[in-house]
Amino acid sequence: MRVYSVAKTIADCFKYRNKVGLDVALEAFKEGWHQKRFTMNELSKYAQICRVNRVMLPYLEGMVA
Repeated sequence: MRVYSVAKTIADCFKYRNKVGLDVALEAFKEGWHQKRFTMNELSKYAQICRVNRVMLPYLEGMVA
Protein backbone atom coordinates (compact mmCIF):
# COMPACT_ATOMS: atom_id res chain seq x y z
CA MET A 1 0.00 0.00 0.00
CA ARG A 2 1.37 3.41 -0.96
CA VAL A 3 1.46 6.25 1.52
CA TYR A 4 0.74 9.50 -0.30
CA SER A 5 0.63 11.80 2.68
CA VAL A 6 0.96 11.40 6.42
CA ALA A 7 -2.21 13.41 7.01
CA LYS A 8 -4.18 11.23 4.55
CA THR A 9 -2.88 8.07 6.20
CA ILE A 10 -3.96 9.30 9.65
CA ALA A 11 -7.43 10.18 8.34
CA ASP A 12 -7.63 6.70 6.81
CA CYS A 13 -6.64 5.16 10.14
CA PHE A 14 -9.55 6.94 11.80
CA LYS A 15 -11.86 5.93 8.96
CA TYR A 16 -10.93 2.25 9.37
CA ARG A 17 -10.52 2.40 13.14
CA ASN A 18 -12.76 -0.64 13.63
CA LYS A 19 -10.39 -2.74 11.50
CA VAL A 20 -7.00 -1.38 12.55
CA GLY A 21 -7.92 -0.29 16.06
CA LEU A 22 -8.41 3.12 17.59
CA ASP A 23 -5.08 2.83 19.39
CA VAL A 24 -3.29 2.61 16.02
CA ALA A 25 -5.02 5.76 14.77
CA LEU A 26 -4.20 7.68 17.95
CA GLU A 27 -0.58 6.52 17.94
CA ALA A 28 -0.20 7.51 14.27
CA PHE A 29 -1.56 10.96 15.05
CA LYS A 30 0.65 11.38 18.11
CA GLU A 31 3.86 10.32 16.33
CA GLY A 32 3.17 12.41 13.25
CA TRP A 33 2.31 15.47 15.33
CA HIS A 34 5.44 15.25 17.47
CA GLN A 35 7.62 14.79 14.38
CA LYS A 36 5.84 17.72 12.64
CA ARG A 37 5.04 15.61 9.58
CA PHE A 38 1.72 17.37 8.87
CA THR A 39 -0.25 20.49 9.71
CA MET A 40 -3.72 20.68 11.18
CA ASN A 41 -4.95 22.24 7.93
CA GLU A 42 -3.76 19.19 5.97
CA LEU A 43 -5.31 16.83 8.47
CA SER A 44 -8.59 18.74 8.43
CA LYS A 45 -8.68 18.63 4.63
CA TYR A 46 -8.25 14.87 4.50
CA ALA A 47 -10.62 14.32 7.41
CA GLN A 48 -13.33 16.10 5.41
CA ILE A 49 -12.55 14.01 2.34
CA CYS A 50 -12.75 10.78 4.37
CA ARG A 51 -15.80 12.06 6.30
CA VAL A 52 -14.25 11.53 9.74
CA ASN A 53 -14.21 15.13 11.01
CA ARG A 54 -16.63 14.52 13.84
CA VAL A 55 -14.97 11.25 14.79
CA MET A 56 -11.50 12.78 15.01
CA LEU A 57 -12.38 16.05 16.71
CA PRO A 58 -12.73 14.88 20.36
CA TYR A 59 -9.48 12.88 20.21
CA LEU A 60 -7.49 15.63 18.54
CA GLU A 61 -8.70 18.31 20.94
CA GLY A 62 -7.59 16.17 23.85
CA MET A 63 -4.15 15.45 22.42
CA VAL A 64 -3.29 18.92 21.13
CA ALA A 65 -4.59 20.90 24.09
